[in-house]
Amino acid sequence: MDAGWRTDAARIEAAARALLGPAATPSAILLTHVHPDHSGSAGALAAAWGCPILIHPAEAPFAQGDFPAMQRDVGPLDRWVILPAMRAIGERRRAAILARDSLAGLTRELATDGTLPGMDGWTWLPTPGHTLGHVSFVRTTDRVVLTGDALVTLKVNTAAGILAGRNGLSGPPWYTTWDRRAAGDSIRAIAALEPAVVGPGHGRPIAGRDVAAALRAFAARARVGRA
Repeated sequence: MDAGWRTDAARIEAAARALLGPAATPSAILLTHVHPDHSGSAGALAAAWGCPILIHPAEAPFAQGDFPAMQRDVGPLDRWVILPAMRAIGERRRAAILARDSLAGLTRELATDGTLPGMDGWTWLPTPGHTLGHVSFVRTTDRVVLTGDALVTLKVNTAAGILAGRNGLSGPPWYTTWDRRAAGDSIRAIAALEPAVVGPGHGRPIAGRDVAAALRAFAARARVGRA
């Protein structure tokens, strides 16, 4: 699940070999969303493993480098910094950058029935807000939820939290979040699952009998961008 930055491919391949054995390869790459710190190595890994990249259909414009579509559904950092810079560099250079990072021809849409190929017992759950097509992955038998950036365990919404690397439940970074109200609804949807284990996109996994109660309390008070 997820593929880190563009420079992380070798480390991810090594981890896959350690887990699966040298002769086995993953049958698919699952992305919670298409941001460069989560999808950066997806293209290289898909080519190496000969497997598809599964995404929510709403993430397709970002995966394919569709610049006009990308300008519609973005967070504040994109709107204030990234997109103006991309416009300023000119169409030719922008097209080259987008083509370099494009996943066009490598992606497939997640199954509409929520199932995941080769992952019995797992389903995907829409958790939009951080991005339009953000999803989380759920194993109901033991209440494991892989939340991507819908819910993280680092305090990413305060300067002190970022600089000190403080642990703690947090909503997605407000500055890269498309819709903060939808993000809050997604936190409450995750809390309703009563997770026993949360694997976030940023921060350490948390597990134990107290996780569900802590998440319920957090969801009740959470205001994305302030939690």
